Amino acid sequence: MKSNEELLELAKEVSLRAYCNYSKFPVGACVLYSNGNYYQGCNVENSSYGLSLCAERNAISTAIAAGEKDNILKIAIYSPKSKKCFPCGACRQWLQEFEYGQNIEIILEDDDYKCCIYRLNDIFPYSFGFNM
Repeated sequence: MKSNEELLELAKEVSLRAYCNYSKFPVGACVLYSNGNYYQGCNVENSSYGLSLCAERNAISTAIAAGEKDNILKIAIYSPKSKKCFPCGACRQWLQEFEYGQNIEIILEDDDYKCCIYRLNDIFPYSFGFNM
């Protein structure tokens, strides 16, 4: 099982491959599943900004395309342009969709270049869902 530091390093690595010609704001993410599998994703922008794909959703989509069915345990998110690069609202909702009551850990880099951990339910307490 990958450590928080290893997940953050994998997010840093994939952020270098981001396609962010418009915002110039590269982001990488690495999502860890309960079976130990992990998947990386980076943001991919489009001139029609609404069609852009965030790193977090890219990583989750890659996992689903690979046949992943387990629970998401953690996701590391990194941008060289911002410490504590929190997921946007859309990505928070995506994480909630695949959360399965696990209260996913969000791993970010703090000002001292160390891992800091937040829980999805703490940063997104009132998500949309049909079982509300």
